[in-house]
Amino acid sequence: MSHQVHFSQSEKQEKQENNVAVALGSNLGDSLTILENAIQTLSKTPGITLNTYSSWYLTKPIGPKQPDYLNGCALLKVELTPQKLLEIILDIEKQFKRVRLVHWGPRTLDIDLILYDDLILDIPNLQIPHPRMRERAFVLVPLAEIAPNWIDPVSGKAIAQLLEEVECSGVSKL
Repeated sequence: MSHQVHFSQSEKQEKQENNVAVALGSNLGDSLTILENAIQTLSKTPGITLNTYSSWYLTKPIGPKQPDYLNGCALLKVELTPQKLLEIILDIEKQFKRVRLVHWGPRTLDIDLILYDDLILDIPNLQIPHPRMRERAFVLVPLAEIAPNWIDPVSGKAIAQLLEEVECSGVSKL
């Protein structure tokens, strides 16, 4: 006897594996340890498989005066909807004592959902691709290291092409 199982569209999205890029940053506390531990936390999370992650880069901050950042990117395979993945990312930030006091202010851990396959999504709490990724060397430099041929679905350009269009003087490999 065969059984048919019907999934809603969101459940279907959860059952298949999706390629995801996230950017990680820290400029408070022991940033290197925080970032390495955040990568391990992501890799141990059900529904998330860590494919690879970039080198860490020392970067100049955007926004108010604050210490330099360590930034990097990771490539994941996820069996989660973008919204569920965002919830998990926000929970991980909280585990690492992320406090949101000042817009673009210093932080122990920042994880941004950059790309989710070729999805374009714009809902109140989430935009994919990340709306400012194309202008941020601290995202594009590490992302180009691990995914130079990933096509940004908005511009139609590969990450390596986008990197050629930004100023990278404030980004250096750790």
